[in-house]
Amino acid sequence: MTESSEQAGSRPTRLERITTAAGAEIAVLTLDHGPLNLFDQAMFDAVVDDIAELTAHPPRAVLLRAEGKVVSGGVDVHVFDGLTPDQGAELWESLFARICHPLEALPCPVVFAAHGLTLTAAFEIALACDIVVASPKARFGLVETVVALTPSMGGPQRLAERAGSGRARELVMTADLYDAASLHSWGVVNYVHEDVDAEARALVARLADGPTRAHAATKQIVAAWRSGGITHADSVTPEVSGELFGTDDLRRAVRSFLDVGPGHATYTGR
Repeated sequence: MTESSEQAGSRPTRLERITTAAGAEIAVLTLDHGPLNLFDQAMFDAVVDDIAELTAHPPRAVLLRAEGKVVSGGVDVHVFDGLTPDQGAELWESLFARICHPLEALPCPVVFAAHGLTLTAAFEIALACDIVVASPKARFGLVETVVALTPSMGGPQRLAERAGSGRARELVMTADLYDAASLHSWGVVNYVHEDVDAEARALVARLADGPTRAHAATKQIVAAWRSGGITHADSVTPEVSGELFGTDDLRRAVRSFLDVGPGHATYTGR
């Protein structure tokens, strides 16, 4: 069963809720804004609204994808035209607060599927997702230097986390395009598949059918490491993981494991 939040073509994005065969709800957020899927103000506003909806009503997993030949040609430069330094800072603060941070904070796995060219804002949004799946034909780039800017929706720091600071500086400063195989070898892309949409949807369905509360705990622990290192992550893990012992998922899975053994144990997800 599929329900669309908007009629197709009426806005730059579509947010659909899909139920898996096992009964888990998946959300699919699709960019569909002309041949280049440019991030103009309408696109930014639509993505902000969609992420607010996901935050208010989280599914068990989320897929971000795009229609068309490219994922996105990047940001419409009109967005930057005439901004003062204070307005530029306000723009980035708003995009962190309304896109990147709430996307990372969703209490479920978030997968980004890249089938083609993925530039600037779209790439930075991909880096805020948990898992990136790409086609061998996909190309990625942070090319803001063409307008004398640096990527400012979190791209450099999230690249540094995944690939190291040297690779992050290389990719940003050269403004070159990088293929999926290269970024897979760097640890930026998690999977490379020919049929990226089908593979991403299958992965999201598998994750949605899994223990959502445990996935959310994993994200909390990793987020603690990102903000404060291993010691901070160790300090939050007992409480975060301890709470899982109060879930039906864990209780039923443990009982099932003890009754029927590994490979046959089942649980009922949240």
